[in-house]
Amino acid sequence: MAIQRGKDLLLKLDEAGTGDFVTVAGLRSRRLDFSTDTVDVTTGDSPDRWRELLGGAGVRRARVSGSGIFRDATSDAAVRAVFFAGAIRPWRIVLPDFGTVEGSFLLAGLEFAGEHDGEMTFDLTLESAGALTFTAG
Repeated sequence: MAIQRGKDLLLKLDEAGTGDFVTVAGLRSRRLDFSTDTVDVTTGDSPDRWRELLGGAGVRRARVSGSGIFRDATSDAAVRAVFFAGAIRPWRIVLPDFGTVEGSFLLAGLEFAGEHDGEMTFDLTLESAGALTFTAG
């Protein structure tokens, strides 16, 4: 993957579940983490007592986090509505020249902050809530 501008990573929400994704925020920082649990299958017969893991058996998950400012009042309202409803919605994360991750996520965290001489900012955290698809860019 070539060097990319951080601002090009986009976070899109399909609020109604109709396949219409809309960019919801001007994120100043973004992070996409993939992880999996490990399943330890080490026994007394494991070579030299080295830990052995069972491939493909752990729970996989993705977490998306970001902070910034909302694009407009409509996107602010959409994100708040999804959070307060506790709704699992389709989200799309676009990583330029790499690909797109799409699937169901729960908006697990939403924080607001502001300085007396600055704009209102937010932090959000999405947790995967089902199978994700990856499409190479």
